[in-house]
Amino acid sequence: MKKRKYILSQLVLLLTLTLHSTVFAQNLTDSIAGPITLKQAINYALRNQPAVKQASIDEQINERDIRIGLSGWLPQVNGSGLYNYYFKGSPQAGASGANIPSNVGSIRNLSTLGITASQAIYNNDVFLASRAKKYSRQYYKDNTLSSQIDVVSDVSKAFFDVLLSEKQLDITIADITRLQRSLKDAKNRYTAGVSDPTDYKQATIALNNSLATRKQTEEAIKSKTALLKQIMGVNGSTPLSLSYDSTRYEQEISIDTLQALNVNNRIEYRLLESTKALNNLNVSYYRYGFLPSLSATGSYQNAYFSHDLSDLYNNGFHTGYVGLTLAVPIFQGTKRLQNLAKAKLQVQRTDLDLENTKNAINTEYTQALAAYKSNYASYRLIRENVDLASDVYKVVSLQYREGVKTYLDVIVAQSDLRTAQLSYYNALFNLLSSKIDVQRALGILPVEQPQ
Repeated sequence: MKKRKYILSQLVLLLTLTLHSTVFAQNLTDSIAGPITLKQAINYALRNQPAVKQASIDEQINERDIRIGLSGWLPQVNGSGLYNYYFKGSPQAGASGANIPSNVGSIRNLSTLGITASQAIYNNDVFLASRAKKYSRQYYKDNTLSSQIDVVSDVSKAFFDVLLSEKQLDITIADITRLQRSLKDAKNRYTAGVSDPTDYKQATIALNNSLATRKQTEEAIKSKTALLKQIMGVNGSTPLSLSYDSTRYEQEISIDTLQALNVNNRIEYRLLESTKALNNLNVSYYRYGFLPSLSATGSYQNAYFSHDLSDLYNNGFHTGYVGLTLAVPIFQGTKRLQNLAKAKLQVQRTDLDLENTKNAINTEYTQALAAYKSNYASYRLIRENVDLASDVYKVVSLQYREGVKTYLDVIVAQSDLRTAQLSYYNALFNLLSSKIDVQRALGILPVEQPQ
């Protein structure tokens, strides 16, 4: 009975651990489901976009490079071992690092075991690694941030592009519904002998055009959604649906257009400044390359030798020393001077990159701000047209049914309503995209850390 209870308890424990492991593994899997907001799309992309992951890995690689460079400040310890068999003659005193006493007879086997250590006191290479770590860390940290900014901008614009196409599809479907109703009215009037077949044919033409537009828009949504998935790092077979909040988007269209441009806020400019700092360190490295390298050294050696291999390690002779090693570069064929001149030219080139980037940032900001102001004015004016066009269509449609207006008036009113609705969403999403461009040009585009 006790054995059965023990087996049962072990099975229950095993099942519990299995279920817990399964649930834990599922929690670790990053998934995206249901209609997602722009914020959710951005956070998912920051966690899964390959370019962001690569930038993070580059940051880790740089950290390893820093540790590799700084490892030169730590003691360097090496062990050594040697065995020689002399089939002719015998080793002389000092051979193979061994001091052989003169009273030792014929030698056929010799072996040495030892350990050496060195400690750098001053070394130009290691000194450069110590000074460069601060700037290289900042460079790769900014490089990761740059990748994140690209993702935020690209995901936002692709997200708005898909939403725009979805809204265009909704407008087209609503237009088809109106056209079907108009076609039915025109057909009934023609059947009743009130109108000629022209109205019926015009309604059919307009309906067919809208049906073709619907198909084109549906295919465009598939294409744009595939691009959004790629930017987000979503698997192509994973379904993706977007959430649309018109009130929130309309509340987020404004931005302070009086903000002063500061190029130091731009990540591209900061990356170049870090590059210049690293280039300046190279100049210092080659400028002081004539300084000697100094290190402390030490060694301890055991030497074993005998005529017979069987008693080789019975007796040993021990030697050890400590000292200083000084390496002075005297002449390197002007290599140091040429590298110094090259490093100075690289600094000058980086200065020109900074100047060119500053000018490009000013131009980018001016263009982005002009586009934003233009889109904002268009949005404010076009938003009023939607309500006006909707009222006009309702009146004209009612008047057509009463025989006051012609069908041509209905077609014009429908076209105006559809154009106003499409123009409204175009203006809204163009305005939101241009706001992102302004924020990026100012260097204030918010980047939330992946959760």
